[in-house]
Amino acid sequence: MNKVLVTGAGGFIGRHATAALAALGFEVHGVGRESDLTDAPTRRALINDLRPSHLLHLAWETRHGYFWTAPENQLWVEATVDLARRFQEAGGERAVFAGSCAEYDWTATDQGVCREDGTPCRPATAYGQAKQAAHDRIAESGLSYAWGRLFLLYGPHEAEARLAPSIIRAALRGEAAALKEPDAIRDFLDARDAGAALAALLAGPVEGPVNIASGEGITIADLAERLIRLADGPDAVAPEKITPDPLRLVADISRLRDEVGFTPARTLDQGLADAVTWWMKQTT
Repeated sequence: MNKVLVTGAGGFIGRHATAALAALGFEVHGVGRESDLTDAPTRRALINDLRPSHLLHLAWETRHGYFWTAPENQLWVEATVDLARRFQEAGGERAVFAGSCAEYDWTATDQGVCREDGTPCRPATAYGQAKQAAHDRIAESGLSYAWGRLFLLYGPHEAEARLAPSIIRAALRGEAAALKEPDAIRDFLDARDAGAALAALLAGPVEGPVNIASGEGITIADLAERLIRLADGPDAVAPEKITPDPLRLVADISRLRDEVGFTPARTLDQGLADAVTWWMKQTT
């Protein structure tokens, strides 16, 4: 049986990826916040003790808003590259890492669509730059790897300050959610499907960057309208309306669909309904 180490296993994506990997027959060993992976002795002991055949590395600085400029991003570059090196030296066979749509140059997309083999990577944020730096160094290592570039996610267990929970929670309180970029078109995927996509990517042979997304765009205003209707709340407002930059940010998912053979199990409406139901249970 293949033995997989999952970092960030208790997180928003990790909890779903571990379940999907177990369903695929992996022997899953997960570590979460209790393991400080920015500490080199911790990484060394983890790999030496476990000797995994596979690695799914999700751990990173993810605190809402803070992660964009966090100085910890550079620590995670070094931690990620070192973890990959130690895994490879210990006989590891295959690894998947969590990348980000923030690696792309959002000003150079083809009509707002990001393609792994066509859209240049010139990230504008410290977070995106760190992710790209880690990717480029791992790509030169000779390790069999894939790099899952995650777009926008939502679903159960999401941090309450993020977009979908902030809208849902306001609606459940009977308050109008405030939208800053209602006209922005974004690509949303249920975190459960994202976890399953990463598991499928690890189980297969596809190499290099792969977009993890729905491949469909929706305006923030439309997303809010659907969530508010499900939560029976008042209409959202846009008191600080900002011109979106970029206006459209959507993934081309040809590699995910055609090469990995993965398609999401849920429609957007199904996933949003589940998210609203989950938050209802948290507030009762």
